[in-house]
This record gives sequence, structure tokens and C-alpha cells, in this order.
Amino acid sequence: MAAVAAKPHVLVACAVLLLAVGCQASPFWPLEIGYYHDKCPQAEAVVKGVMEKAISQNPGNGAAMIRMLFHDCFVEGCDASVLLDPTPFSPTPEKLSPPNDPTLRGFELIDAIKDALEAACPGVVSCADIVAFAARDASCILSRGKVNFQMPSGRRDGTFSNASEPLKFLVPPTSNLSDLVASFVIKGLNTEDLVVLSGAHTIGRSHCSSFVSDRLNTPSDINGGLAAFLRGQCPADATPGGNDPTVMQDVVTPNKLDRQYYKNVLSHTVLFTSDAALMTSAETARMVVENAKIPGWWEDKFEKAMVKMAGIEVKTGYQGQIRKNCRAINHY
Repeated sequence: MAAVAAKPHVLVACAVLLLAVGCQASPFWPLEIGYYHDKCPQAEAVVKGVMEKAISQNPGNGAAMIRMLFHDCFVEGCDASVLLDPTPFSPTPEKLSPPNDPTLRGFELIDAIKDALEAACPGVVSCADIVAFAARDASCILSRGKVNFQMPSGRRDGTFSNASEPLKFLVPPTSNLSDLVASFVIKGLNTEDLVVLSGAHTIGRSHCSSFVSDRLNTPSDINGGLAAFLRGQCPADATPGGNDPTVMQDVVTPNKLDRQYYKNVLSHTVLFTSDAALMTSAETARMVVENAKIPGWWEDKFEKAMVKMAGIEVKTGYQGQIRKNCRAINHY
């Protein structure tokens, strides 16, 4: 079935046989592994090469790509809408929305990957697939190969982006468990996906404003030693865009994608209310314990959850476009 996407003559045959066999040419078809095998065989290698260099220079580049996939897919689906810059016709795109601005980063890295791919195969590889490949490669590199999976591709790029949309679908780190679960369910993901994908908080940095008010300035279950350390790093009035330093999300293995996050949840050494919330139900607490204590358990589930997330509301077939510049839609 996936092969139909690469063979237009099959669609013509479907149209001819429509009345006889009920075959329909559809504007949509599934993602597939190796989608660029014929169109741009070096595509995935190009992405990986840029990612390896970027992460060797700064491991935070890998964390940025994994977070970008989440922020893209949960808003308008995985269509690279988060990459679009403001224009006179669309002055407030997603990247200017509070969940993304000023904390979401990695846009220049996506530009570098796109430039390399345009040099190799002009107009072939979508920005949406670049984000998905980059997040996949970041996961593999930062886990030292323990998270290693194939990423289906064939996504097309969206042409709509509005700053109001992330506010609808990206719940803040102050959220309780029911709000977190609801935000995942509406995107076709379940409670286990929430717990598993939260494990990405074992890498990267957080702005103090994301946790100071509800974790340090008010009573919480955060470990006293960590709280004291954080108060030394973060101003009590930290605000987005103001005096707002960053701290490592996982002080034990800050640059390694591993199951340490779940050990941190158990020891109350996590930054966010949304992290601590995983211990507020018997179901999610059990998952936390399993991920913390069973070697390889979380890595296997993370691979599957990443592919599942990267398939949210994708545009394929005749939908969307292949942007020449990831920051702007094509105008023909």
C-alpha cells in the first residue's frame, strides 16, 4: 500500500477501475520507512551528519530537536508549522506563542539541515520530515545508541501557523495529571505515552520561570536539597523574557537520554509540577517504577512513542507542500 505513494500510474489505474473494483485515488497515504530511498537516497544520512556535529558541539542541540518535534506535532500536526516566521500576512505564527517564545530553540539547526538537503536534492525533503529525522537522530546520539529506531516519513509541510494554537494544545509545566492526560488523549496518545515521553526531561535545560512559582515559592514535594540549590540559581521573580536563567533538568546525567528521569521522579528531584504529577495516580506511579528499575524497558517504549507522536495529524500525498525555506511557505 505504501508503494502507491511513489507510483502515480497506480493512481491513474485506480481512477480507471473505480466503477469496476471500487478503487479510489486518495489525497492521503501512509508514512513509510525509506520514503526517500529513490527520491533522495542520502537524505537521512545528511540529517544525521549535521546532528552528530551539532550535538558534539552542544548536547543541548539534541534536546532542542526532541522538544521541537513535540511542540510541532501537538499543534496542527507534524507539519513544521512551528518553523514559520512572521510575515505581513501572518504576523503572529506559532513560534511567537508563549509556549514557544523565547524558550523553543533549534531553528538555525533546522535551517542548516535544510540547506544541506536542498544542495543534495532540491525541493524533495519536507521540513516536517527534517524535524522528525532530527529528533530521531538526537535520541539515538544522546542515548549512546540505546534508543535506535527507524522513523517513517513522507510528511508534507503545512501552510498555516497561528500563535493562538499552541495555547490550546501545549499545557504548561504547572499542569496536574488529569490535564496532562487529556492533552495527550486529544492527540491520539494515551497515559503510557505521556509517562514515556516525559522521560525526555532527562536532557536539556529549563528556564527558572517554568518552575519557580509553583515549586520553590510555594510548598511542594520537591527535595529540600534540590530546592536549596535551585534557589541559588534562580531569582524568586523569574519571568519569561526577563531575568530568567536556565538550569539542567537532570543534574545526574544531564547530557544523556536515559531512565534517570524516573529515578529522579521517585526521589522528588524533578523540576516541574507536571513531572511530580506522575506519582499522583497508582497507574502512572507504577509506570514510573517500571521505567526506573527495569533496564531497557523505557528505551523500547520511548522508540515506539516517538514514532507514534511523529504520526499525529500528518499531511501527506497532495496535502500541504514541500517548503523550499522552512521559515516560509512557497508562493507559486
